[in-house]
Amino acid sequence: MKKIIVVVALLFFTGTAYTQNIYKALIKDAKTNHILPGAILKVEGTQIHAVADSTGLFTVSNIPAGKQLLEFSYTGFEPETVLVTFPVIQTAPMLVLLKAVKPEEELDEVTISATRGTRTISSIPTRVEVIAGEELDEKGNMKPGDIRMMLAESTGIQTQQTSAISGNSSIRIQGLDGKYTQLIRDGFPLYSGFSGGLGLLQIAPLDLQQVEVIKGSSSTLYGGGAIAGLVNLVSKKPTAGRQLNFLLNGTSALGLDLSSFYAQKFNQTGVTVYAAYNKGTAYDPAAIGLTAIPEFDRFTLNPKMFFYFNKKTTLSAGLNLTHEKRLGGDLEYIKGNGNSAHTYFEENKTDRYSTQVELEHKLNEKEKIVIRNAVSYYDRSIRLPDYLFSGAQLATYSEANYTHSGNKAEWIAGLNLLTDNFREHRNSNFALRSYNYTTIGAFIQHTWNVSGKIVIESGIRSDYHNDYGLFFLPRISALWKIDDHFSTRLSGGLGYKAPGIFTEDAERIQFRNVLPVDVANTRAERSYGANYDINYHTAWFDDLLSFSVNQLFFYTRINNPILLNPAGNGNLEYVQPKGNLNTKGIETNAKFGYRDFKLFIGYTMADVNQETRGNSTTYALVSRHRLNNVLMYELEDQWKIGAEAYYFSKQRLSDGSTGRSYWTAGLMAEKLWKHFSVFMNFENLTDVRQTKFDAIYSGSITSPVFKDIYAPVDGFVMNSGVKIKL
Repeated sequence: MKKIIVVVALLFFTGTAYTQNIYKALIKDAKTNHILPGAILKVEGTQIHAVADSTGLFTVSNIPAGKQLLEFSYTGFEPETVLVTFPVIQTAPMLVLLKAVKPEEELDEVTISATRGTRTISSIPTRVEVIAGEELDEKGNMKPGDIRMMLAESTGIQTQQTSAISGNSSIRIQGLDGKYTQLIRDGFPLYSGFSGGLGLLQIAPLDLQQVEVIKGSSSTLYGGGAIAGLVNLVSKKPTAGRQLNFLLNGTSALGLDLSSFYAQKFNQTGVTVYAAYNKGTAYDPAAIGLTAIPEFDRFTLNPKMFFYFNKKTTLSAGLNLTHEKRLGGDLEYIKGNGNSAHTYFEENKTDRYSTQVELEHKLNEKEKIVIRNAVSYYDRSIRLPDYLFSGAQLATYSEANYTHSGNKAEWIAGLNLLTDNFREHRNSNFALRSYNYTTIGAFIQHTWNVSGKIVIESGIRSDYHNDYGLFFLPRISALWKIDDHFSTRLSGGLGYKAPGIFTEDAERIQFRNVLPVDVANTRAERSYGANYDINYHTAWFDDLLSFSVNQLFFYTRINNPILLNPAGNGNLEYVQPKGNLNTKGIETNAKFGYRDFKLFIGYTMADVNQETRGNSTTYALVSRHRLNNVLMYELEDQWKIGAEAYYFSKQRLSDGSTGRSYWTAGLMAEKLWKHFSVFMNFENLTDVRQTKFDAIYSGSITSPVFKDIYAPVDGFVMNSGVKIKL
């Protein structure tokens, strides 16, 4: 009888334990008491985890009996660990409060995707700069229609305008041409070749989660083209809480931006949709009869679906659609008053269609595989009064990679296939510049935690290009966390760039009379480079005053670069004389914080030289000295007020002359409420314009020959608008 009683008692208590091992918690911001939908709960030592729903509530079942450590985490907040003994009887969900990280620690929580790994910015040996969160939001106020200004105001980055009247621009890192920088989106190379000339002008920041910049050779990560650096645009992803944002912006130059973004995660699906209309009105502040800002209309639609089949497998599929007509030139012609004295125009028509598909499957807690594919179709025409250049580019990118993440090391290995097919339309008897490139690559990357203070990252890539052969690209980076205040990084690697006609020099003259690349008599451009930086951060008086500084030293050398030279009969050809292009210099980034004030100071010294057959010349269109200054005042959830000033030293121009140095300044203010904000931005307050101190063209207005654009041409422009968050 006693045995029966014991058995029944055991069954009773066992059943009680299982029924009580359901745990509920409500998670909130400790300061604002706002709920935190999408927060993560993990039961340490088990596979059990959960995501907070739209009300901030967790419900977790099947938790083993006994003492369990529960870890709560949310991006931008300090993680919280709670010890709970199960079984536990709950009459109401447990309240968990998370504290927001301090401003100087915020970037430590940002996970970097450009390096393909799963590490936060503080633990990556490769130096990565991130524009995210409030900084991304603030810069988006200044130029909501594109990311050109956002990148141009970063230390060490310059956007080079290649068309005086249409605004076409490329990105330069550490003084090197735009063709040496790789621009990718979520790991997909969508903005190269023919599509690169207008890429910066057709990407808006509203649907971006963050922008990651790697300076120096990154060819090991994504293949050829990343000699100067890499810019990765990371799109927002759906969360359990709905995101519904609207932006309306107008400018004193009669520009208009209408943007919307929606994202939400449901049980097994998620969706993001970005839609925008951007309009520009022909604008001539210098009254010279030519547009400083062209007339344009652009429509953009980016829908993306996410399918969460289970906790291990996620599939995403996205579509990008962009249509734009851009018309610059003689103001009278654009207004419809064209005649024999007003005939000059430059018309760009572009259609961009691309698809991206990515499948991620977690084999277990440490291993995962990712398979991705992108197809991009880009059709563009450039029309002048007596000239037409047009063509279509079809590019594909396919990749499969495997990741193993352990406590001491992380391995990433993969294969990729890239095709780039450009077909020029027959518009004259001039030789066609069509090409068909195929590149097959294999890569492996290893990140090793040597100790708690030293991390080493090494990588090897091998690419085979159908026209230029085999490339072997090693790369290595190291991080040493000296103490709580100091850390330092050192990295170096090799790179290459396959020659093509789509360069800044050719874009500047709309590819007129540019002969095809002679593959038989050219080789791929090869490079090597290194970066070294040291970081220091500290705080005083209970974090009332904070200071951080990053000092970078860089060097990159490109052997036998391809140059565009006269070939006779008015034609231009790409040649490869013996020599090199090298850039060396320093970047200094300092940040001061006091209460609600932040001061950012950035300085760049770039010494860029072109050496050809023993002769060395200063490279054109590079400011040797640049200074960035930004002062921000931010009263949380109420006000943001900022002042900025930028200095550009004299630049050598391509005709051998020298442009003058100049300063620009601006002011920005934003008033915030719970669901909307109103912003105003005064750009280039001092109305600095190249047309004030230098001509932008020679010849007549009916047949202008444009000079290098090294300073603003649009002058002072004010914009203001409203942002709505529902």
